[in-house]
Formats: sequence, structure tokens, C-alpha cells
Amino acid sequence: MTYIFKKSIGALLLILVSLLMSCSEKNKNDIVLQDPLINGDFADPSIVEHNGKYYIYATIDPWGAEELGVLESDDFVHWEQKHINWPTKELCTSETSNSSNVWAPSVIEGKDGKFYMYVSVGSEVWAGVSEHPLGPWKNAKSDNSPLIKGNMFPEYHMIDAEVFIDDDKQVYLYWGSGLNWVNGHCFVVPLKDDMISFDEAEIKDITPPNYFEAPFMVKKGGTYFLMYSDGKCTTETYKVRYAKANNPFGPFSEGENSPVLTTSKDRSTLGPGHHSIFTEGGQDYILYHRITNNNDQLYRELAIDSLNFSKGEIEVVKPLKTMMHLNEN
Repeated sequence: MTYIFKKSIGALLLILVSLLMSCSEKNKNDIVLQDPLINGDFADPSIVEHNGKYYIYATIDPWGAEELGVLESDDFVHWEQKHINWPTKELCTSETSNSSNVWAPSVIEGKDGKFYMYVSVGSEVWAGVSEHPLGPWKNAKSDNSPLIKGNMFPEYHMIDAEVFIDDDKQVYLYWGSGLNWVNGHCFVVPLKDDMISFDEAEIKDITPPNYFEAPFMVKKGGTYFLMYSDGKCTTETYKVRYAKANNPFGPFSEGENSPVLTTSKDRSTLGPGHHSIFTEGGQDYILYHRITNNNDQLYRELAIDSLNFSKGEIEVVKPLKTMMHLNEN
């Protein structure tokens, strides 16, 4: 009896240890995100994952800098600021540039496994390429010229580029804003396999309702959701909207739940906008900036919320604390 009892206790202990280890393994990738996500003055975020590490690229406030803000993390909680060699204001200046600093990066892994960046410098769009998220980066165009010149459509602002790769691997470039905080327009053009070449004759103005800037395309099922910012980025009027179509060119009709991000009643979220969307652990998330101080200079911080696609519409979920399950790496 004693032997059987001891054996049973031993078996129970083994089961308990196994369960504890299993729970530990299960929960080690469950994290509570910080609010704000990162300490620092950043805006217009873009995010990529590579070899178990996450990289956020962002505008450095106020109003950009000579370089980008680049942050690296392996757990989505602890972030370390990095510096990359390109883009800089000095390296990205042309005869059609203005004095605007380095703004609004968008980084994506291309079909060839390289990383491509589309970034606004001098109020025109530049394209970069690198083998690794931290570089070294270089201008993807051999002549070191901008991808979208500032005077391509002089009545509009040639900034805020974003690339979308469709299920058939066709790549599309979206961009465009307005001047003097009015009349924003959105343009799209298919890119060729090199991720930078296009036929100007194929550029289309696909401006959806209530659009001002910062387009971001995402596809769910057979629906194309064009998300974008509306309002003035220096005030509480800034917000995130979305419109839907059955193809990348539209026409787009605004979604029933649009806008999905606005200034909250308690103003703890003030002027949210210029976002990116990513998926982690089977859940979609929206990464965006919000205003922290706009008295003298514009300062913003990065925040994150869950994003759900349900019944053909978009819903942003804003719990007090956002839980994220990291993918197994």
C-alpha cells in the first residue's frame, strides 16, 4: 500500500509539473502592452517582423528630423532605439524637394525577401532597399532620385506612401495628401516586380469619401479596405476612417463603422491617426500615433489597439489594457 501510495503521489507530482510547464510555455508569449507603447515622441508608425524581432519605423517629433526613429524589440515591451544610414535629409534631396524633414516611413518585406521602404522627405516620396530591417539601406533607384517627385501633381501633397501586396503578388503603391490642410487626394499605381518601376499612365486618383492623407490598404476575404486619416494632425479633429471596394482601384464607399478611431471623450486619446495594421498571434492590431502636446510644437506618441473585421466592417477594440499573444518564433 505504501509503495502504491508513493507511486501515485509521484505520478501526480509529474502531472502537476507537466501542467505547470505547459502553462508557463502557453503564457510566456502572452503580454500586456504598454500605454503608450513606447516612451518617446514618435508618429506615423510602420512595423515589420524579422527573425523573431520587431522593428518600428516612425517620424521623430516635432515635425520630423534629419533621420527616422527606428525601434527594435523581441518582446513588444522593451524597445531600443536604433539608427540607420538611410534615409536622411542630406541623402534624400532633389531639385524638386522642399525644406520638409524625414517623415512617414512605410517598410514592407518584398517578394524577393528584401525590405523596401517608402518614405517622405522634402515633400516627395523616396524608395529604399535593404537586406535587413536595420540596413545598410540605400536608394532603390540607381540614379538616387525620388520615386514620386514633389511636383508630380503640384496641386496636391506628394507624401504618405504605402505599399500593398495583393494575393496574386501584384504590388500597389498608394500615396497622397492635401495642401494647407484641405483637399486631400489619394493616388494608386501598380508597381513592377522591382518594387519601384511603374507606368505613369496607370496612376489613378481613387480618393475615397472624407479622405485627407495616410492611406493603408488591407484585404480581408474578397474585400479591399482602404483605411486613411481625416482632419488636421495638429488638432483633435484627426481620425482614422475606412472605405471598401471589391478591387484595389475602387470605387470606394465609406464603411458603416467609419471613423474607427477618434478623439476620446476624456481626451486621453487626442487626434489619433496615421496608422498601420499588422497581425500577431492570429489577432489584427492597429498601430497609430496620438497627440501629447501641440501648444508650441507638435509632439505625438505611439499607441496600439486590437482591430476586428466582422460582418464586412471594421471595429477597433479599446480595452484599458491590450493583451497580445506573440507568435512562436
